[in-house]
Amino acid sequence: MSDLPRKAVTRTAKLAALPLGFAGRATWGLGKRIVGESAEIVGRELQQRTAEQLFKVLGELKGGAMKFGQALSVFESALPEEVAGPYRAALTKLQDAAPPMPTRTVHSVLAERLGEDWQDLFVEFDDKPAAAASIGQVHRAVWHDGRAVAVKVQYPGAGEALLSDLNQLSRFARLLGPLIPGMDVKPLISELRDRVSEELDYGLEAQAQQAHAEEFAGDPDVVVPAVVHQCEQVLVTEWIDGVPLSEVISGGTQEQRDRAGQLLSRFLFSGPARTGLLHADPHPGNFRLLPGGPDGEDDWRLGVLDFGTVDRLSGGLPEPIGESLRMTLDGEADAVYELLRTEGFVKESIELDPDAVLDYLLPIIEPAKAEEFTFTRGWMRSQAARIADPRSPAHQLGKQLNLPPAYLLIHRVTLSTIGVLCQLGATVRLRDELEEWLPGFVLDEDLEELAARESVAEA
Repeated sequence: MSDLPRKAVTRTAKLAALPLGFAGRATWGLGKRIVGESAEIVGRELQQRTAEQLFKVLGELKGGAMKFGQALSVFESALPEEVAGPYRAALTKLQDAAPPMPTRTVHSVLAERLGEDWQDLFVEFDDKPAAAASIGQVHRAVWHDGRAVAVKVQYPGAGEALLSDLNQLSRFARLLGPLIPGMDVKPLISELRDRVSEELDYGLEAQAQQAHAEEFAGDPDVVVPAVVHQCEQVLVTEWIDGVPLSEVISGGTQEQRDRAGQLLSRFLFSGPARTGLLHADPHPGNFRLLPGGPDGEDDWRLGVLDFGTVDRLSGGLPEPIGESLRMTLDGEADAVYELLRTEGFVKESIELDPDAVLDYLLPIIEPAKAEEFTFTRGWMRSQAARIADPRSPAHQLGKQLNLPPAYLLIHRVTLSTIGVLCQLGATVRLRDELEEWLPGFVLDEDLEELAARESVAEA
């Protein structure tokens, strides 16, 4: 498979094979149980086989199917460890690789968008893609002024493919749901579909990336490559080297893991405060660790790529998030409940026990309470199991809560980032980042006291 399959019939047939495959494996599993194998072993084998087929199809299709797979990939920390291995392997491949476009297709897109003499713009251009993503692939090149650049080329027909895939996947949401315990897949697909037009618009991506590049220029902790050139279906940005976060997850030192986790948390909360934009695609393929942090070459900075999906938050993250977090940590059950009702998390037609809501929230926000917190797959799995178990009070209460549309993308990005932190196994001082960057998390009088202390310390 070397070109993006665009014919609706072809793509639909591939996706339609997924539920049929699930059904076939269920029959196979029943047969195994009849001959005496335990349900636990059979269930594990079913999940492994399901993962293999799902991600094979998603990777071949690219488009919306691959975008969905990438969105799912950051939640693999929630899977039971005995089945997480096969998922992890399949998902890592999906994050970092996909069948490339033929060279002739790349050249024809560049000729159409940059002009027939497009090669004059480059001193060098590597025809072999350095990375492939859901709607395009990246080539390393040298711009005519000598700068190393990344040239992102959109797959022809990517827009139709994205919409077609996501429409099809929404029909299969019920079957895909068991992949991630405790998560409703249908809203995730719906929200991805809503973002399609933005992600296809490289002009919007260039604006978002340049805003970050200018704001973080000279930052000791975060590096965002500047935009060099942009036109329809082609985006040229500065090239950055570094260790992909997927490699840090698979084999990095604990020092690298902790530093990556701290910087990822800092970027998640500081980005909206500094740029009015939330980077909304936090899977490991979009981050690098670069040497040369505040403590010299042995320290690390975080390189951030791909600004195709952002949430526009002109005032930074909504203040009610910080307020509700602070009040939950302070045990103010009634105040938290009223705020959640005001913001639409609890519908007017529903009455809940404020103390039960507090009990539901406290384990989830445990990382914000401690001075430092170690994110682990075990912790993530325990949270997923608590909410997914139909017998648990958390499951019953969670079903009655509502997620307002204005918070949907923020919620997904936060969950995804926590998923990556758990993959890293990072120890993070999350509370420091919340106090620094999250509106409403610290009371105004406490902020004034903090500022006064800092000025005395500086003097």
